Amino acid sequence: MSDIKEWNPEDPQFWESKGKKIANRNLWISIPSLLSGFAVWLYWGIITVQMLNLGFPFEKAELFTLAAIAGLTGATLRIPSSFFIRIAGGRNTIFFTTALLMIPAVGAGFALQDKDTPLWVFQMLAFLSGFGGGNFASSMSNISFFFPKRMQGLALGLNAGLGNAGVTTMQILIPLVMTFGIFGGEPMILQNTSGTLIGKIPAGSETYIFNAGFVWLLLLIPLAFAGWFGMNNIRTDEVSPHIGSPLGAMSKIAGMLIIGFITAAIGLYIILPAPTGLGAPGWAKWPVIAGILFGTVMLMKMIPGDIKPNLKRQFKIFGNKHTWVMSIIYTMTFGSFIGYSAGFALAIKVVFGYQHVMVDGLMTHDLANPNGPSALMYAWMGPFIGALIRPIGGWIADKMGGAKVTQYVSIVMIGSALGVAYYLQQAYQSATPEEFFVPFLMLFLVLFAATGIGNGSTFRTIAMVFPKEQAGPALGWTSAVAAYGAFIIPKVFGEQIKLATPEVALYGFAVFYTICLILNWWYYLGPKAEIKNP
Repeated sequence: MSDIKEWNPEDPQFWESKGKKIANRNLWISIPSLLSGFAVWLYWGIITVQMLNLGFPFEKAELFTLAAIAGLTGATLRIPSSFFIRIAGGRNTIFFTTALLMIPAVGAGFALQDKDTPLWVFQMLAFLSGFGGGNFASSMSNISFFFPKRMQGLALGLNAGLGNAGVTTMQILIPLVMTFGIFGGEPMILQNTSGTLIGKIPAGSETYIFNAGFVWLLLLIPLAFAGWFGMNNIRTDEVSPHIGSPLGAMSKIAGMLIIGFITAAIGLYIILPAPTGLGAPGWAKWPVIAGILFGTVMLMKMIPGDIKPNLKRQFKIFGNKHTWVMSIIYTMTFGSFIGYSAGFALAIKVVFGYQHVMVDGLMTHDLANPNGPSALMYAWMGPFIGALIRPIGGWIADKMGGAKVTQYVSIVMIGSALGVAYYLQQAYQSATPEEFFVPFLMLFLVLFAATGIGNGSTFRTIAMVFPKEQAGPALGWTSAVAAYGAFIIPKVFGEQIKLATPEVALYGFAVFYTICLILNWWYYLGPKAEIKNP
């Protein structure tokens, strides 16, 4: 497709005669590309469950780190990804970032063929899966330029909502394709009962776990071609004025991604246990994340050329206190959604898939539970509800006000998190943990629904609180900060599983939600609120 030199979607005549068709074509290529990005970013939450079922020689806490590594890298890459469209163009960006997803997908396919593959290989592949997390920022930025303001809500909602559905798509598709040899190869034999959406698969059955990586090529290869031949660069002064050649544009993208990878790698090296990293204490993850954010922005600031003016405008949001308030509140909603999506399946497997019994006076958690629920049958439900209900949250917020909806959401999240913690504690001390699974699942689904509604309400608040020129950059920054939930939640779960106290993770999250409730009330609802119920 040729580059577009003139673009004015606000002109009704231009829009009806030419713009609508082009915009819709770019949107419908963007959506499955973003869906694939979310799938590759978060598929470790499902793959690790099957690695346990197959007897891969790793500790449960080590498997939780794979989802956490992908989460941290993907969140970090959102920061440079916010600038890709202006410096590289939409067509170049979506094509290149979609094609890059093939690297971790193919790598996972090969690595999962051998149980003797060392942990560091899986950690490196999880690191590269972060490509998919970063793609959200560039995808949303690109689509925003194609549609008139009166239609951006719907267009961005479709792009984000259906893109988020990549989590559910992945959680349904991967268990299914692991049941047959679609790509050939030698199957492995299940040591524990597994499952799919439609039922359990008994121990002793064959499974093709490596299909969890290879299957995404069936989407990524045609989507890369569709992006290259079907999408457009808008080469106007307002959008992408100086993108240069396609090769040059992709080189800029690669350079900025390398910055994100460097800061993420340094942070992970400090946090991860030996022999992969330094094994800093658990509390260190908080200053490390702050350091990653600061370091990424500072390194980008040093890049010469046409990126500097864009960054200078972006930095204005840091002088607005609402940037920091909304970063925290948005982390409660989207950060929880993406973090729970990454760790939900493995949490079900670890807590309910094993019997927790006393052996020689010590509690053990390694005896497989024959009556345990299949994590792969249920894990998709939470992300599905959270993504599906997101637009409803925005619609309710339009009627009631964003801050008021967020306040109710906070209360529900606190209550459901405490309820989940209670049933986690009961299950992790029981030889028959399946007795507590139904209330655990129901409360977790309520928690997922609340995160989805809160995603919609916080979007409205950001749009109302910030002046027009800051709303977009503020949304990009808060989405990057919140995406660290995909690292924090699996990491905290892994730490607490190792200490045999998984309920403590949920108690901690409930405390955080309480802080968010207070902030939301103080700044947007209380008698001293500067902006009333935005």
